[in-house]
Amino acid sequence: MSQPRIEAILLAAGESRRMGYPKPLLMAGGETFIARTVAMCLTVADRVVVVLGAHADRVRPAVPRDTRVSIVANPHFERGQLSSLKVGLAQVAQGHADAALVHLADHPLVAPATFAALAAEYARAGRPIAIARDHGRRGHPVIFARALFGELASAPEDRGARVVVNAEPARVAYLEVEDPGVVLDLDTPADLLSAGLGLPPRGD
Repeated sequence: MSQPRIEAILLAAGESRRMGYPKPLLMAGGETFIARTVAMCLTVADRVVVVLGAHADRVRPAVPRDTRVSIVANPHFERGQLSSLKVGLAQVAQGHADAALVHLADHPLVAPATFAALAAEYARAGRPIAIARDHGRRGHPVIFARALFGELASAPEDRGARVVVNAEPARVAYLEVEDPGVVLDLDTPADLLSAGLGLPPRGD
């Protein structure tokens, strides 16, 4: 059986209000969150579509320059995460990808092995959704089959992609991992300290 062709959508459009600094530009392991998460997505995806919104002018120069990486802007980023996912899906749908891996630029501490394991589980399970889950808590990355792109595109933005995930539990394959990075929310400076990362630059 041939391996499914996966393209990635990396969501980096949020306002980062609680952080007080654009989260894609924060540092982890000597590189920005955006550079780190793009690199991880590229370990399993043929292409990465980075969706920018708030702070787009500042974040855009930090996106790695790679022929496999493209950037799109969500003009309505204030509508929430699903609105950005829809912008990314529109790009992926134009190509020949069998599935879209969805990840968040503010989840930089996911282990690289988790991406490979999730892609393998998606191919093995034969279900249209695959989700990484740590100790019963589902997080990111997530893989959606092309057959669900239309369902995601029509989902209500105030409820998010969970509407599609929860619609039919039998459609979902869960990958159980010992990887707290899949559910680690880095929303405030205190969260960064708890995760062993540095504080945001001052006065910015």
